[in-house]
Amino acid sequence: MATRRTFLHSAAAVGAGVLLTQTQNAHAADEPGFVDRLTDPDGKYVAGPLPFAYDALEPAIDARTVELHYNFHHKPAVVAANKAEDGLAKARDSNDFALVKFYEKELAFQLSSHILHTAYWTSISGKGGEPKGDLAKAIDRNFGSYAKFKGQLIAATVAVEASGWGVVGYHPSTGKLMILQCENHQKLTAWGIQPVLVLDVFEHAYYLKYQNRRNDYVNQLFSIINWDNAASRLRAAMPAQKIA
Repeated sequence: MATRRTFLHSAAAVGAGVLLTQTQNAHAADEPGFVDRLTDPDGKYVAGPLPFAYDALEPAIDARTVELHYNFHHKPAVVAANKAEDGLAKARDSNDFALVKFYEKELAFQLSSHILHTAYWTSISGKGGEPKGDLAKAIDRNFGSYAKFKGQLIAATVAVEASGWGVVGYHPSTGKLMILQCENHQKLTAWGIQPVLVLDVFEHAYYLKYQNRRNDYVNQLFSIINWDNAASRLRAAMPAQKIA
């Protein structure tokens, strides 16, 4: 089982409101900020290995759910994102853009899924507790207190219509730490937002164990949130600034 030192390193966001890069190999989590690479050396999208064993999140999330989630939801999104880019490349070469709307929509949806899943795995690979240091200061400044932040994040995530995500992100243009709902993988974002913490509320993320009890699942996630990872993502999002 991997340890905290093997978690993927953070980053920026595109498309779904996130500009990230992802790496197939994990880097040390004690570096000043990290970058999630979404591609291999040839520029093809690739899902990096999970930063933990399938059973590492129990009892909050069961091993079978993690296995299915990663292999049959995250990985297929990567394949589909590559297929969409291949379709757009063929359209450019042939000057036939009859399917451009389809491929653009597919790329936005599937790549956003890849981006958010990559951030999700590292968001939930910790020991819970409460944030510390600069992240805690940013939460207090933007939300009043950790208790108020937690209350809004849980409520927003549970209330996502149909399938989607609860996203905590930093917006460089405003200097704000924000909580957003994301429907599907790419809707309701604020352009430029850089993800700090993401919580997956697609049913495949929790239904085997929790059935329709999304609220129970989201509350249990707080026992495995990796606040160190979130803090590293925040530092990477604002490298030239100091949180006061």
